Amino acid sequence: MDSKLDFKLKLKNYWRKNSIWVFVLPALIAFVLVIVVPFVIGFYYSFTDWDATGREITWIGFTNYIEVFSLNPSFIYSIIITIIFSFINIILINTVSFSLALLVTRKLKFQNVYRLGFFLPNLIGGLILGYIWQFIFNNALPSIGQAIGSSGLGDLLMLSDRNTAVLAISIAWAWQYAGYIMMIYVTAIQNIPKDLIEAAQIDGASSFQRLRNITLPMVAPAFTVTLFLTLINSFKQFDVNYSLTQGGPVTTFMNQSIWGTKLIPMQIYDTYAEALRPALAQSMAIIFFILLTIVSIAQVRYSKSKEVEI
Repeated sequence: MDSKLDFKLKLKNYWRKNSIWVFVLPALIAFVLVIVVPFVIGFYYSFTDWDATGREITWIGFTNYIEVFSLNPSFIYSIIITIIFSFINIILINTVSFSLALLVTRKLKFQNVYRLGFFLPNLIGGLILGYIWQFIFNNALPSIGQAIGSSGLGDLLMLSDRNTAVLAISIAWAWQYAGYIMMIYVTAIQNIPKDLIEAAQIDGASSFQRLRNITLPMVAPAFTVTLFLTLINSFKQFDVNYSLTQGGPVTTFMNQSIWGTKLIPMQIYDTYAEALRPALAQSMAIIFFILLTIVSIAQVRYSKSKEVEI
């Protein structure tokens, strides 16, 4: 009888310790099949002359990687413009999101309605969003400028110039993504102990002083998360870029005419789909992965160090 009881207890303890794998294993299998296996296969293809036609694959070593940097100025340019685009987004999106979070955490009427309204653009698909903002930049803004007699706004065609086109993509994407980042800030602000705020108010601290000395230090961990998300998603931006500018307008780089707003993901896509160079596109994707990994790790470490200082 005791042996049966011991067996049941051991079985129960074993199940309690290992039952987590029942829930983790399906997700782990899906992750391996959808992410890990394609990545390993793609990494192998980047060292071959694979053309996705089913013919015999030949190992060519680092030829694709050498071509990416020595014979492909458009990819080098796409790295530069993606970094600039990401820098603009980090500042723009987090500034707007944090400002909105401060607004909707005040005691306002219809507070939840404002939160919903600011978050709703995040539910719009990136391709649809791009076409909406393409109409706004090409038609709505010039028409408004002409109606109010503003020559500057009436003649403004943001998508026709490389510099303003990059800014246009940032504006469109910030309009979509700021509400999502705002909700992270809202959660962080609401978790600030009210006793601290009340004590500061009793001591006569102004709104700016409370923001600087209480709010910012307390939401510092949220800044690490939001900066990371903004950075990663800025580097991976494709759909808004594709539908809003299609990579245009044309500009000159290294004495060659190239597309002025073609970010890295779109560059990889066009290399595969239009240039029909899948192996070369795969090598670009591997370089992109390494670059994104380095930048994201550096950003998280920097943000963590700032958390300690604050």
